[in-house]
Amino acid sequence: MLVRKLIPWLSRLLGGSLLLAANSAYAEYGLNLPQGVTEISREVYDLHMLIFWICVVIGAVVFGVMLYSIFHHRKSKGAKAAQFHESTTVEIIWTVVPILILVAMAIPATKTLLKMEDVANADITIKITGYQWKWRYDYLDQNFGFYSVLSTPREQIENTADKSEHYLREVDRPLVVPVGTKVRFLITSNDVIHAWGVPDLAIKKDAIPGFINEVWTLIETPGTYRGQCVELCGKDHGYMPVVVEAKSIEDYQLWVGEQQALALASTEDPDKVWTADELMAKGEQVYATNCAACHMAGGEGVPGAFPALKGSKIATGPIADHSNIVLHGKAGTAMAAFAAQLSDSELAAVITYERNAWGNNTGDSIQPSQVKAAR
Repeated sequence: MLVRKLIPWLSRLLGGSLLLAANSAYAEYGLNLPQGVTEISREVYDLHMLIFWICVVIGAVVFGVMLYSIFHHRKSKGAKAAQFHESTTVEIIWTVVPILILVAMAIPATKTLLKMEDVANADITIKITGYQWKWRYDYLDQNFGFYSVLSTPREQIENTADKSEHYLREVDRPLVVPVGTKVRFLITSNDVIHAWGVPDLAIKKDAIPGFINEVWTLIETPGTYRGQCVELCGKDHGYMPVVVEAKSIEDYQLWVGEQQALALASTEDPDKVWTADELMAKGEQVYATNCAACHMAGGEGVPGAFPALKGSKIATGPIADHSNIVLHGKAGTAMAAFAAQLSDSELAAVITYERNAWGNNTGDSIQPSQVKAAR
């Protein structure tokens, strides 16, 4: 009796689940590679389609022969297996034909791979460095650089706000390049293995500590192109997007001028004495950008993964110990060294903030000049 009552309920549940799955599958119904916005990306797409259709033809022929043989030479029709051994003709056919197919596939593939590896005669060189969990872009020809960090609000990540159109695929500062210009990328990593990937550019290149990989692009159409780290690099691997903004040459030159002026204006006075309020305000911004992903916005950390800063011995203990771990990290853990990533004022601000936020209230602070001396 109970089973009879449960059957309609289970049917509705199963039907609703299948409908939800079907809708989700339809929403993600992208089966092929993007054709991209560069000549190389289109060549990669064409090469992919060529190999795909060759495989389709091979599959159709092989399975067609198998099905024909199974159907027309079955035992129920009185068929008897032919008895033959070591047919030279058959051996030659099934050796030569695959070789010809592989050669036909290898020639266009080799041409495309050689083009992808040709970084000569680049107009601009940009060094890309992967960090847990952000990217740094250094424009080697223009003498400036910056970090690019996920800008999706924590409220969306924690499901307390609606997701934006580019959820987890938006950054505070995108990589900007000019259209119609060959750009060479030097890709490396500061900590673990990352991979810089942008499908529309047909780029996916590993960022390996101690090694420099090269790749290039020439974007033809202005626009914004998105990717992400495509190597499992740690807890926040999914929070490490790549955003490339392609501008016209004129707009790019204006942007470069703005960045150079910004870099010059941000040159710090090492002797400036910051007030506690200034340090706290700047420290909150630095913490949200660089620390909140692991230690959480309220300093509560992630149990079993990242320690809490709220009420911790580090954040409320001797300021020298606190400064040392922020500057130099902690071996054997995911705590990175920020000495090379943040300026003296940013380090002083975030240390001061951590020691006086969330009820820690130590009342002490550290100045940029003290951080500089502690490096």
